[in-house]
Amino acid sequence: MTVEITSHEELRELLGAPVPRALTKDRPVLHARDRDWLAASPFCLVATAGADGSCDVSPKGDPPGFAMVLDDRTIAIPERPGNKRADGYRNILDNPHVGLIFLIPGRTDTLRINGRARLVRDAPWFDDMMVKGHRPVLAVVVEIEQIFYHCAKAFLRSQLWQPESWQPDALPSRARLIKEVENPAESLADLERHYGPAYLSTIYR
Repeated sequence: MTVEITSHEELRELLGAPVPRALTKDRPVLHARDRDWLAASPFCLVATAGADGSCDVSPKGDPPGFAMVLDDRTIAIPERPGNKRADGYRNILDNPHVGLIFLIPGRTDTLRINGRARLVRDAPWFDDMMVKGHRPVLAVVVEIEQIFYHCAKAFLRSQLWQPESWQPDALPSRARLIKEVENPAESLADLERHYGPAYLSTIYR
């Protein structure tokens, strides 16, 4: 029998009360160490939700420090070439609330930022976001409402950074997955060429 949780009270009774430090650790302003973390992070996840409540999580990655600190309460994340679906960007236009998780490879803790986002198509600091000649056509500017560090337990349980736990060949290649799941018009050979060694040359164009 499936037993569903349907109230905040039931959830709290089941999980128990958080320790005081967990309730008071979030802040609305960047600390110097937060700036250090952002300067060292090459990867983040951006969670958004549309006006109808539908959700999206999009990975963003670039050289460390790609998330630019504009001031103590504002950061900006550059756009890079992708599949042009723009699911998260469209969500931001309808609902500005976003959640970010910044990772540093090898670290088991993470930096979390929640706030309100807007899309900017140009600004003087866009030139400082250039990578390999690519100047972003837009950036996500996030006004910070809540920032805090998240503990290491999920990474320790998953052994995410431990190479001996990795199984990259547990599933077929990217090209084979696309051919089997999405059934595109391209042949498997064409997809394998596209996602082969030359793919690296396409990530900024």
